[in-house]
Amino acid sequence: MTPELTALTLAALLQVLQVVLMAIPANLELGPGKTLSPRDADRPGKPLMEQVSRRTARLHRAMTNHFEGLILFTIACVVVTLADASTPFTTACAHTYLAARVLYVPAYAFGWVPWRSLIWGVGFLATALMLLAALA
Repeated sequence: MTPELTALTLAALLQVLQVVLMAIPANLELGPGKTLSPRDADRPGKPLMEQVSRRTARLHRAMTNHFEGLILFTIACVVVTLADASTPFTTACAHTYLAARVLYVPAYAFGWVPWRSLIWGVGFLATALMLLAALA
């Protein structure tokens, strides 16, 4: 397995952890009556994520953001691997993305301004650089 695919696997496991970090407090705060419901839009009340604590809502947004970032990172890892373009540079980029995503969770949960956005930017740039390196 390439180092990039190893980083991708670890990033996917981080996503699993983020789901758990968000789901446990959400279920405790909302109760099973709400979390097990069909969550239809026409039912009265606010969306579930507007009914949880600020930190739980932030954990939900961090989780959703990682789902979005993981798509592009997955593409970068697959392209680098299939193109046989793995280098120490792409490996460093993959590790940088993973480190940024690990730091992003507490940065979002605790409202680290402007660090959350800077951390996100580092991960995004690392992914973009992997894609560019695969083209070289």
